[in-house]
Formats: sequence, C-alpha cells, structure tokens
Amino acid sequence: MDVAVGPGDAVARRLCVRPSTVVTLVLRPRTDDKRWTAVHSSAPAFVLVSGWQVRGDGTARASLRCAGTRAGAAVVGVSAKAPDVAGAARVAFSLYVSVVPYGKEG
Repeated sequence: MDVAVGPGDAVARRLCVRPSTVVTLVLRPRTDDKRWTAVHSSAPAFVLVSGWQVRGDGTARASLRCAGTRAGAAVVGVSAKAPDVAGAARVAFSLYVSVVPYGKEG
C-alpha cells in the first residue's frame, strides 16, 4: 500500500490496516526551504520503520511494516528542517496508523 503526501496536503492523516501490511510512505518535495530529515514510530512493536531514503530531488520514502498478529496503534512522525538552520528538526507530518486484526468469528 502506498500513501503519498505532497505540498498543500494535510499535516496529519489516519490509516487503518490489517496485520502484516507493508506501507510505503512517499513524501514529495516541500515548497518551503525545509527538507525531510527523519522518520520515527511511537510504537515500533505495532509499526516498524524498516527503510528510509531521501532522493536528490527532495522526495523521501519510508517503508513501514505493521505488526503480524497484534492489534494496536502508532504515530509515525516525519521531521523536516531547513539545512542551514541550527537546532532540531520538527515533526512536519504525522501518520496515525491503526492495526486491526481479522475477526475470529463470523
């Protein structure tokens, strides 16, 4: 499953997935002077960041692997910062991921 984020899109999104889903988060280049710098998960047991790549054109890609059997939720935050400004990068986009297992009955 691919989730694309571009300039002008909302700064947060919600996503509900089944266990073992692999999500590719595609972040298009920003229109301000900030660049995508890192991605992190609030709960790696439910959503693990398994890959991160920033291309020369400013496009970034993150691979997210969801838990195989457990239900849960995590916030995946992507930070951005201007390259010539000191200080820590700030979260510029958040993806709220809920992992919902298949029903056992029914």
